[in-house]
Order: sequence, then structure tokens, then C-alpha cells
Amino acid sequence: MALPEEVTKDALLGGQVTLRQHAAGYRVAMDPVLLAASVPAARGEQVLDVGTGVGAAMLCLAWRVPDIKITGVEVQRELVHLAAENIAENGLDERVDVMVGDLQRPPPRLVPRSFDHVMANPPYFEAGRVRAPSKGEKATANIEGTGGLGAWVEYCLSMARPGGTITMIHRTDRLAELLALLAGKAGDLVIFPLWPHQPFAGDDHKAGDTADGEPPVAAKRVIVQAIAGGKGPLRLAAGLVLHKANGNHTKAADSVLRHGAALML
Repeated sequence: MALPEEVTKDALLGGQVTLRQHAAGYRVAMDPVLLAASVPAARGEQVLDVGTGVGAAMLCLAWRVPDIKITGVEVQRELVHLAAENIAENGLDERVDVMVGDLQRPPPRLVPRSFDHVMANPPYFEAGRVRAPSKGEKATANIEGTGGLGAWVEYCLSMARPGGTITMIHRTDRLAELLALLAGKAGDLVIFPLWPHQPFAGDDHKAGDTADGEPPVAAKRVIVQAIAGGKGPLRLAAGLVLHKANGNHTKAADSVLRHGAALML
């Protein structure tokens, strides 16, 4: 008989949100917190979190915005159980729900085009392009399944109401593919880079050339937000610098990651 997996109890938003997750499975980093911060949800609106995992993004969003309803869909049953525990432990049972669902076979009780906002943190890697982790939970979280990124975009678009937002966080080197999948189906796109360090300035963070002749810093992650059925042009935002030269979070990043501030895309 397999032994139960060890579960750790961790915290997000400076301890405002508690999170149970497997010690040896997929571990939540800052990406779902940044994703939640970028969703422009308001009181009374409904949000769908696609690929919710243990619930990090939806819990952070529910903490930031009172009186919204959030539904999470996750293919891995063991993570759905943990997400349900996390919802209960954070006292969000009346506003947040989670269910088992596959993008290819979505839960029938979810009505298409009924959500004001849809958010997703899809697996970052294409199947066959990287070595799969031995842990099944990590593999599912990190490597795309049947349908690839296209299946994620198609499902998110199908669930957002006309005029609603679709917000995704992904690797920058998948940006062209993501934009192509959204083309003609969503508009008013915003590309929001997440810079590991100040991209073009030296340690003094003043504008100008990089210090000591080093090349500019590349953004490894981007947040992409679009309006379902929108026709407006694409916009490249300034983005967010995550770390200072000493490795600590910048004031702007800290306000999001520790204090639950919104990201204004």
C-alpha cells in the first residue's frame, strides 16, 4: 500500500493566505500570485481559474477582491482535494469552489461564455521537448498534455463572456504562439513583461546603459491579457521588475507578493 504523501503548510501574501501542498510534488512559486494580481475583477463578478492546482491563484484573488465568485478546474484529483482543504482553511467556502475537469472533457455544469474573467497558468513546456519529471504531479503541472497550448487558449476563450478578460502567464519564448492562438478571437491585448532585474540600468537603477557593459536583462515570463471578442490594438506594457541588484524583491514586487496589491496592466 502506498504511503500518504507528506503535505506541508505554507503561506502566501505575507501569511494572509495559507496553502497546503505536497512536499515532493509541484511547489507553488510566485507565478500564480502574479497571475491573480493581474486579473481586473470587481465585486459581484465571476472568475474561472483553469488548471487551479492547489488553489494558489484563486485564493490570492479572493483575498484581494471581496464578494467575487471563483471556480477552479483541475485535472488531478489529489490536487482538487488539497485545493478544497485550502479553500476551507482560508474561510472562503461561500465564494470559492473547485472541481475535477479536463480541458478535453470539461465539467458540464460550467456554462460557456458565463465568466467575467478567466485566468490560467498553463504548463510551460511542450511534450517531448524536455525530460519529464519522475513525479506525475510535477509532469502534469509542467508539461502540456493532449492539445497543447492551443487547448488551453481555446477553453479559456470559450468560457469568457463577450467583453470579459482572459489572463495567462507563460514563458516569453512561447509568446508568439500564444498571440497567434488569440488572434482574431480576442483583442485589446496587453503584454506585461516580468523582469528578473532592472532590464536596462545599472545597480543605481537609473536610466541608461547597463552596468559594466553587461547586456540587458531578458524577461523570462510574461503576463498576457486580452478581451474576448475585442478589436483593439496590442499594447506592450512596461511590466514589473521583480528583484533589486542584491536579490531582494523590489518595492513594487513586494507590494504584490507580500501585501496582495493589484498589478495594473
